[in-house]
Amino acid sequence: MKKRLTCPCGEYLRGTDEDDLVEKVRHHLGERHPDHDYSRDEILFMAY
Repeated sequence: MKKRLTCPCGEYLRGTDEDDLVEKVRHHLGERHPDHDYSRDEILFMAY
């Protein structure tokens, strides 16, 4: 299960599970990168 992702901007995001991670990444994208929109699969592809 993937629970971590490091955004190219340098911010480290960690979730308790994949659903939590996707939610946190989407929140981060909305605040810091509103012009970027990634699907759940794309987020999990970048996660580790």
